Amino acid sequence: MQSDNVKKGIRQAPHRSLFNALGFTEEELERPLIGIVSSFNEIVPGHMNLDKITEAVKLGVAMAGGVPRVFPAIAVCDGIAMGHEGMKYSLVTRDLIADSTEAMAIAHQFDALVMIPNCDKNVPGLLMAAARINVPTIFVSGGPMLAGHVGGRKRSLSSMFEAVGAYDAGKMSIEEVREYENHVCPSCGSCSGMYTANSMNCLTEAIGMGLKGNGTIPAVYSDRIKLAKHAGMQIMELLKRNIRPRDIMTQEAFENALTVDMALGCSTNTMLHLPAIAHEAGIEIDVDMANDFNARTPNLCHLAPAGPTYMEDLNEAGGVYAVMNELVKKNLIHLDCLTCTGRTVGENIKGCVNRNQDVIRPIDNPYSEMGGLAVLKGNLAPDSGIVKRSAVVPEMMVHTGPARVYDCEEDALDDIDGGKIVPGDVVVIRYEGPKGGPGMREMLNPTSAIAGMGLGSSVALITDGRFSGASRGASIGHVSPEAAVGGPIALVEEGDLIEINIPDNKLELKVPDEELSRRRAAWKPREPKITTGYLARYAAMVTSGNRGAVLEVPKCR
Repeated sequence: MQSDNVKKGIRQAPHRSLFNALGFTEEELERPLIGIVSSFNEIVPGHMNLDKITEAVKLGVAMAGGVPRVFPAIAVCDGIAMGHEGMKYSLVTRDLIADSTEAMAIAHQFDALVMIPNCDKNVPGLLMAAARINVPTIFVSGGPMLAGHVGGRKRSLSSMFEAVGAYDAGKMSIEEVREYENHVCPSCGSCSGMYTANSMNCLTEAIGMGLKGNGTIPAVYSDRIKLAKHAGMQIMELLKRNIRPRDIMTQEAFENALTVDMALGCSTNTMLHLPAIAHEAGIEIDVDMANDFNARTPNLCHLAPAGPTYMEDLNEAGGVYAVMNELVKKNLIHLDCLTCTGRTVGENIKGCVNRNQDVIRPIDNPYSEMGGLAVLKGNLAPDSGIVKRSAVVPEMMVHTGPARVYDCEEDALDDIDGGKIVPGDVVVIRYEGPKGGPGMREMLNPTSAIAGMGLGSSVALITDGRFSGASRGASIGHVSPEAAVGGPIALVEEGDLIEINIPDNKLELKVPDEELSRRRAAWKPREPKITTGYLARYAAMVTSGNRGAVLEVPKCR
């Protein structure tokens, strides 16, 4: 066992003295040491139940003969961080989580790990750590929030943000906004739509690192506690068989994840996280691959914000495994991939039927023959731009309009709230990318304001930042190269025509090449917004959004 490095032999007597200080018995020192990475905190609604999940995991580990020991991982609530400087600290925590987990796991020589994440950057950060550390590992998330109810209809956090936009447009009273405020988030858990947290928890299941139901069993269900106990027991089986993350997270497993991503209509943020996780596993996932998977994968689900169904509905319909079984009907899933169950994907999903065809469309009657995401390219986005096509209304799939240009989110939001954006406009928010932000803020406030004002079918938004999974409409993010490094988005001027063609995967600035060359020659880099602390170090090391915004280690001379 790896933990023998700190438990066995005369030179480990000092180590054992410290274990004695922890109250370890001799019997415990003979058993495997299992690290439980708990993301519990009291500020993130998706994490407030993780203490219960952690206790259940510990019980499962102990039942199966291991010695569980808990250590923490941080997590930022994107909703609370939204719309102010705090959002700069959201994406960047992905690397803090991976780095700190690596440090704790290797410093203490754990034999295996159970990861307990739930929200946006927390899940991919721990998946990155799992691939990097590569000891037997299993995931069990905290689970999704139940949908809220307002006026007899199910609602979620995206409805809340859009209600604010409706209020600004004079379409909703303050009393109606408060009704939303008090009822859209009725329980603990990751917000109830197919936003980034639930997208990544579902893809953890699809890639083989979480047990059945990891992505969909609601946080408040007792089945979530049972799942945690089973995960604790199963880690001991993975350790016994020496099944490690890189045995599970193979090229084919990532292809399964991309396919399920398209079928579910997941958040655009998956196009940041899957490449970053794959990178840690020694596999290169190019975002251009997304269009190949998009072209051959039908979109089977329209969960909020794309449609009226929620995570609890997906769970009742059969969950991720039922979606995968639909995809098998067109040979779109690699069935031989090993998973954390110790069995193959094919063995796992056998007999998992679709129990509600209004939630999971049959593969011969999809919402669309194409998947939920698309990568756009053109002279405005030579490397990439990402859009959640399943959440775009038909009339905005092809659109040309004048650019309204802003160098930060706040300035754009002021004009949107002030009624200065009109039908046909293309709002451009730049210098918000990984380096320029720094931190690649999510733009849920402006997209929700546009939707809430009734402009979602006539106004587009383009940014080198990113969007929450709760955003809908013609919201094109991750534009690469970003403005801070001189990407073409830095050259856009007020009134320039921008052409969006999502079916043809095109994003074009309708300005002559000669004029663009003149502007490029005149462009000068901006002084960094932040020059001290973690964000400054992050900005110095982070790569482009089309590369997953991974950190690049400086080359030694």
